[in-house]
Amino acid sequence: MGNIRIVADSTCDLSKDLLEKYDISIIPLNIILNSKSYLDGVEITPDEIYEWADKNNTTPKTAGPEMGYVIDFLRPMVEAGDDIIFLGISEDMSVTCNTLRLAAEELSYNKLRVINSKNLSTGIGLQVLRAAEYAREGKDADWIVKAINADRDKVNASFVIDTLTYLHRGGRCNAVTALIGNVLKLKPMIAVKDGRMGVAKKYRGKQQLVVRSYARDMEQQLLNADPARVFITHSGIDKEIEQETYEYVKSLNYFKEILVTRAGGVISSHCGPNTLGILYYEK
Repeated sequence: MGNIRIVADSTCDLSKDLLEKYDISIIPLNIILNSKSYLDGVEITPDEIYEWADKNNTTPKTAGPEMGYVIDFLRPMVEAGDDIIFLGISEDMSVTCNTLRLAAEELSYNKLRVINSKNLSTGIGLQVLRAAEYAREGKDADWIVKAINADRDKVNASFVIDTLTYLHRGGRCNAVTALIGNVLKLKPMIAVKDGRMGVAKKYRGKQQLVVRSYARDMEQQLLNADPARVFITHSGIDKEIEQETYEYVKSLNYFKEILVTRAGGVISSHCGPNTLGILYYEK
């Protein structure tokens, strides 16, 4: 009899320490620079992506994992007879979840369960850690999938972007909007709703002041969240801003666990540097 294996894709933005602590396996998505593809978090880092993007005045393309890679990745778990629970980036943003389903068909394996997180970054990570905890508690695979799906819409994921340049390069806002936004120092707050991203609010000013306002604007929401854990996830930001945000959330004396993680290559490719988000489960 196999074990329950929790698998996620690289956009969940969990740190190496967390992956090891909870025995989570990661399938990397692909970062494409010109015509060459790199495995997210394995063959390329966000800082290398920024350097390339600024040098070439464009944004890398991103793509889901290749079928052959997924099949090879899953094969040892299949041969061991493991129950596999995969949690992937929102199906409105990527074909990754469907690639896993097709891989299961190719392997003729009926013990792979795919969860569409309807989220991104540690909005997925929150669900992954909860699934791993349920597995450790001895819950069976079907129970875990049902429980994660039942609370999926309680995940609150948002973040504030420092520059519109990367969104423009990636085709997510036009040149005029990006130019005016950058000149006026407009910083959108992006929130995930029903698996899609949208602008929830706009801030203006230097990023440290914007992040400070963003965090404090969320205070009542944070004080009504599930107190088990909260993520502060960023795409490479000034250490002072990261620390200030951490100290603010800590000062609420509410969360049992405050986790700080850095976003991987796929998320960083689209949002650019100096983006920061606070992510949690609602009660």
